[in-house]
Amino acid sequence: MGVKKDKMSVTQLTIITAINMMGSGIIMLPTKLAEVGTMSILSWVVTVLGALALAYSFAQCGMFTRKNGGMGGYAEYSFGKAGSFMANYTYSVSLLIANAAIAISAVGYASVLMGMELSPLAVGLWTIFTLWLATVLNFGGARITGRLSSFTVWGVIIPVFIISIFGWFWFSGDLYIKSWNPHHLSFFTGVSDSIAITLWAFLGLESAAANMDAVENPKKNVPIACLGGTIGVAIIYIVSTNVMAGIVPNLDLLHSNAPFGLAFALMFNPLAGKIVMGLMVISCFGSLLGWQFTIAQVFKGGAEEGYFPKVFEKLTGNGVPLLGMLIITIIQSLLSLMTISPTLAKQFYILVNLAVVTNVIPYLLSMASVKVMQKEEHVNEHKSKITNIIAMIASIYSLYALYTAGFEAMMYGSIVTFAGWTLYGIVSYKYNKDYEEVK
Repeated sequence: MGVKKDKMSVTQLTIITAINMMGSGIIMLPTKLAEVGTMSILSWVVTVLGALALAYSFAQCGMFTRKNGGMGGYAEYSFGKAGSFMANYTYSVSLLIANAAIAISAVGYASVLMGMELSPLAVGLWTIFTLWLATVLNFGGARITGRLSSFTVWGVIIPVFIISIFGWFWFSGDLYIKSWNPHHLSFFTGVSDSIAITLWAFLGLESAAANMDAVENPKKNVPIACLGGTIGVAIIYIVSTNVMAGIVPNLDLLHSNAPFGLAFALMFNPLAGKIVMGLMVISCFGSLLGWQFTIAQVFKGGAEEGYFPKVFEKLTGNGVPLLGMLIITIIQSLLSLMTISPTLAKQFYILVNLAVVTNVIPYLLSMASVKVMQKEEHVNEHKSKITNIIAMIASIYSLYALYTAGFEAMMYGSIVTFAGWTLYGIVSYKYNKDYEEVK
């Protein structure tokens, strides 16, 4: 009985899964969706189906696998150590890029809150300052970071829930219809232009299976929590962004660095807008704080596997991978300078698309390994057929997401991915049987 009390219920795991996905992914969404108009709701439908297929497949992978290392462990079934390395490497890079995008979100909301007009260079410099501040605050260790992050995430969740429930009192059907396709895009272009940003909002769904040891009856409850969390988040995303499109004119959303603040200012008053902006800055920074520590831990895990340099393994007395954090933040600072763009929103989307491209690589490697994994683990044949079909749907969606990210993101993402093969060539001797025997 004592063990059962320590286990999470399916409801608790579903909530944790949903919160992991929400984070700060939503706060700049309405501005990007305004480039398409309210027809972007069709992109949500496509992405929700793709995200559900991915969530279900990852839930099954989490239960079938006997290998450690998350997506790296899944990829190893089909692609060996090379696949495991590439999944770990591209996932690590995607987190590194995503955090720079989260920092830009915080800068965008803070600049509107303070009434500041920032030049492109100033956006880059403030982003770098924000990243370094989050890194320095992480020197205190995991416990402080964890407490702050679990508290600050409500700065996003509360405003999103309020606008989803009460925003309908300010909703204009006429405004929503006028905003359907304001830029006269073709149907395919309209749907495709929003796919990458809507997938960005779901990144983290792969972490849902990580808590399977902490939940009651994982074989039944992990898939329920994965799918339930994804559906719950999907409803919140779709409702909040579409309600907002019926409250704020499309052109105003399109040019806003703080769309949720703008919506609350129109619904209530400018003070309410500023309070929401403040909450979202705090939430963004809390998310950044947690993810900076998580990225350092991911690189540390990769170093322990022999994938990354040993420097990422080194810990301070209170268990902080300090040197790894400093190297990661230097890379993010360079990335922030390299992607400086005419507008803050443009720089944010460049990073988002690049993060999506690099994150989709381990998704594809994992989905391609599902069939082999099930054969090796002797999964029931009927159940494995269903999972294989769903994994194939998830793969097709992932390939479509790569296409919609655009040529620039694909080009840079490809260079980063191909560089991974070079890096694997340097460390691959460690996984050679002859080397192991000599050793």
